[in-house]
Amino acid sequence: MAGELLELGQLFVVLALTGAIALRLGLSVIPLYVVGGVLAGPYVAGRLGLPYVADGEVVTLFAEVGIVLLLFFLGLEFSLDRLLTSRTRITRSGLFDLAVNLPIGIAIGLLLGWSVVESLLLGGIVYISSSAIITKSLIDLGWIANPEAEPVLGTLVFEDLFIAVYLAVVTSLVLGGDGLGSLAQSLAIAFGFLGVLLLAVQYGSRFFAGILDVPGQEAFVLRTLAVVVPVSGVALALGVSEAVAAFFVGMGFATSGHREKIERLLAPLRDVFGAVFFFWIGVGTDPTLLAAAAVPLVLAVALTTPAKMLSGYLGGRVYDLSKRRSLRVGVGMVPRGEFSLVIAALAANGATTVMQEVIPAFAVGYVLVMSSLGTVLMEQSGTLERLVFRDEDASESTGG
Repeated sequence: MAGELLELGQLFVVLALTGAIALRLGLSVIPLYVVGGVLAGPYVAGRLGLPYVADGEVVTLFAEVGIVLLLFFLGLEFSLDRLLTSRTRITRSGLFDLAVNLPIGIAIGLLLGWSVVESLLLGGIVYISSSAIITKSLIDLGWIANPEAEPVLGTLVFEDLFIAVYLAVVTSLVLGGDGLGSLAQSLAIAFGFLGVLLLAVQYGSRFFAGILDVPGQEAFVLRTLAVVVPVSGVALALGVSEAVAAFFVGMGFATSGHREKIERLLAPLRDVFGAVFFFWIGVGTDPTLLAAAAVPLVLAVALTTPAKMLSGYLGGRVYDLSKRRSLRVGVGMVPRGEFSLVIAALAANGATTVMQEVIPAFAVGYVLVMSSLGTVLMEQSGTLERLVFRDEDASESTGG
């Protein structure tokens, strides 16, 4: 027990240091948390004979809670009524995004001789943008009040809803066992469970409001966790993504009238356990395996960066934005982060070497590159606009 407590202490020391470095450099903390995990894990610190953090049960459990809380908070931002109001534009921009980006990852996997399931996992990793990084960048750059924020957030909504279905499918494919019958049974259970959750979201607003109608912060936090964590645990036991279940529970609590209080009281928990999740991804990554992922990594970065910018540009045009602001939408969609790592964590539970080793290593490298490249492109979008639209009116500044 003393050894595990020391490892946990080392974990938090590394997270604190990497967070301080990110703050000093003005970078997103997500990729640095992953790097901290790689350096402090068994494949770097361990090989150097230094004290290291093992990929043990405690760290894994904390990481699972991190996934649950990250997706729970994302669900808090959505309501069925809000989605239905903007459904036409969200759907059109989201379909552009999906049609352009998901097939690229699948094609890269198939080109490398990977199986259909492995290629589908790769497709999801390169398709899904990082809501956490993008939202933070929108706020930091002052874009959140600009017209380009609406299509960016709308496309992220579509991605998050699609990824909920995607995760249900690929979880069944990765963990569901052999044979079409087993797969069909797993999918039926997954979608049946998600259907129950959707009904609860639609008709359970009184339940979600009533369960949090308690005095005192302690009881409020405990009751929230007493819903989201067990429901996510049941989902995982049934072979359904715990992240998807947490997302739906978050949507349910969004209608409770307590959303702001939940965000205020549980945000520190989300940030702490979320940081452990990103660290855990790094701990399980052997950097020597990055060589095996080098070819798909180079192909993915080279192809998906312009592809994401193109699909984002088309999404901006759906919202009737100017060419310059539409380009900002494309630039804003480039960062990848937490969802790509969630898919990689799922892949690591698969039965093949590609799933267990290559895809997680690829995801770490890809997120490090794309999160850094994406934030730089957003910061330098004004220069990029002048290069692309040099012959057109330059009156729209990046911050305007």
